[in-house]
Amino acid sequence: MKNFASFDDLKAACLDLPTGSPAAAAAVASREARLTKPAGALGRLEEIVSWLAYWQGKNPPRLDRAEVLVFAGNHGVTAQGVSAYPAEVTAQMVANFAAGGAAINQLARLAGASLRVIALALDAPTADFTLAPAMDERAFLAAVTEGYQAVSGDADLVCLGEMGIGNTTSAAALSAALFGGGAERFAGRGAGLDDAGLARKRAVIDAALARHADALGDPMKVAAALGGRELAAILGATLAARRMRIPVLIDGFVATAAVAPLAKLRADTLGHALIGHVSAEAGHRALLDALDKKPLLDFSMRLGEASGAALAVPILRAALACHTGMATFAEAGVSDRSDGDRLSAAEPKR
Repeated sequence: MKNFASFDDLKAACLDLPTGSPAAAAAVASREARLTKPAGALGRLEEIVSWLAYWQGKNPPRLDRAEVLVFAGNHGVTAQGVSAYPAEVTAQMVANFAAGGAAINQLARLAGASLRVIALALDAPTADFTLAPAMDERAFLAAVTEGYQAVSGDADLVCLGEMGIGNTTSAAALSAALFGGGAERFAGRGAGLDDAGLARKRAVIDAALARHADALGDPMKVAAALGGRELAAILGATLAARRMRIPVLIDGFVATAAVAPLAKLRADTLGHALIGHVSAEAGHRALLDALDKKPLLDFSMRLGEASGAALAVPILRAALACHTGMATFAEAGVSDRSDGDRLSAAEPKR
């Protein structure tokens, strides 16, 4: 089991990363070029299969074991009135997940994915980060380690999401600390703040950025000072998946903010991760632009719970089904481009 003893230990693990398999991706591309369709006609579906093969190192890639991991944590900053819901809702929703009554239960089942919900010290919220760092080094590394250890080495795909009242405030603060622009750029209404609540939330975030200005040059210290246990666990799980060469689907704004420190440490760290959807939460598009990430779906969702990541799993399954199930030109007895009868990628779609 991996344990992180210090910020420096964690940073070393973040910088020493394996790559994928160009040979597996090339094998997928070779078959893709021979399938009964115009070149590139399936767009991002073709890219997805190549991406899966590259990171899994398998031709064809597999999606037999998809996992959804939802991490839950509580935030001391809720004392500042930054959420429309009380902090006790986090534990109540964890109980709802366990009872099978939440949206993620339905979406994970539909996606053919297992679901695990990991609650992280819900009875001990992080510190109010307007007064002190949300987590000290020890608490942050413990949460990162718990997330890291939650990833199964035999998973074909991992979907990551969160539950935590107040965590859009942490996500916005973390995003602003990493990419600039202050609260105005990243803070939105979360679970339903009115205008006064939004103004209060932005003031809280800007105050926190000023308080923790000394940490802004270090992505991991920023994550500890302004994040939450569930965000730290998502970071750890994403790092584990990269080191195990497991493709990842990241959920919405909070989950994307959670992994952003990895990209600030090493630009290619999130190559094994796709963003399941773009959240309706105001800061997500700005954060995706900063990370140069294009989401798979845009349904104006803002639920969290890994709901957008789980919803994207059937898209991946569709991509793989087309790749493995379609006939090649030779198998189907259809003339290919060498006979002058195949449509080129530049010709209009039929």
